[in-house]
Amino acid sequence: MRSDVNGRTLIVCAAALVAQTIFAAASAAPLYRIVKTIPLGAPERWDYASFDAARNRVYVAHGDHLSVVDAAKDTVVGQVGAFPGGTHGSAAVGSVAYTDDGKAGIAAAFDPVSLRVLKQIPAAPDADGIVYDPVSRHVFVIEGDSGSITVIDPQSNSAVATIKVGAGLEATELDGKGKLFVDGVDAHDLIAVDTKTNAVLAHYPMPGCVRPHGIAVDGETRRVFVTCVNKAMIVVDADKGTNLASLPIGASSDGATFDPKRKLALSSNGDGTLSVVKEVDAAHFVKLGDVATMASARTIAIDPATGRVFLPAATIAKTEPPTTPGGRPHVTFVPGSLRLLVLEPTI
Repeated sequence: MRSDVNGRTLIVCAAALVAQTIFAAASAAPLYRIVKTIPLGAPERWDYASFDAARNRVYVAHGDHLSVVDAAKDTVVGQVGAFPGGTHGSAAVGSVAYTDDGKAGIAAAFDPVSLRVLKQIPAAPDADGIVYDPVSRHVFVIEGDSGSITVIDPQSNSAVATIKVGAGLEATELDGKGKLFVDGVDAHDLIAVDTKTNAVLAHYPMPGCVRPHGIAVDGETRRVFVTCVNKAMIVVDADKGTNLASLPIGASSDGATFDPKRKLALSSNGDGTLSVVKEVDAAHFVKLGDVATMASARTIAIDPATGRVFLPAATIAKTEPPTTPGGRPHVTFVPGSLRLLVLEPTI
């Protein structure tokens, strides 16, 4: 018994030493640097960004259309839409890709080469985040206010199921092994869904999280990183739902992503910071620091091969206080100032 305890103590001490070394090294040098700023133009309303690895493109939900950026040439190569109700999410699936019209409650399949809309697929009001699951080979459309998830078969470009979850849904992410995770923004919980059966598996409570917005997953260690408006990143066991850690992040986080090569969980914050958390191992997590980005840069996409991250942001002209308790402040942007920041890791 004593040898086992001593062994566990050595492991914990070694992990702590590694964490301290990482933190000291990170503190001595910048974690990321802005290498490019790509103008996106008017309007100044935007939402999620996503990365298309097959074509090295970034899709940015931009007003009533989807802006398509060539990540190699750092230029806008076209637009998808218009969608009068506003775009939110996007995902690429081989020879087809998807976006949505939130107000109309539709998902739209489009040709990622010609950018021509191929089909509008009925979903539900407040169609929002979109992801493709390679395990089930289905596309999942999160409908926040409707509290549902529409499941689309890319082979037929048609809805094949509707998952009833409950209103107040936010961002979503996959573990690559048949589980979909969704932020429950009103219940402050994490929802797990089986992508093969379309069954809701669990609602995991997160007592330390107020209104979760961003989400990232390390499928290898089975860890989910959830960012919350109370400036906390909660680390959750993907299988048990146990809350393992809480790390400080910047204010107004609306997005998160995970760098699988560097084992970094990133939170994009509207206060103009990118919070960087190092996953030392499955049980130890260290906040490395906050990288200065740009106020309003609250959503994020990543190129997992290079670690480059992409953050849409616009220049703030005026900020007014919320009109309701707990509401968001009213922000006015400089016309035509929306741009895509490209950040490169230096660690």
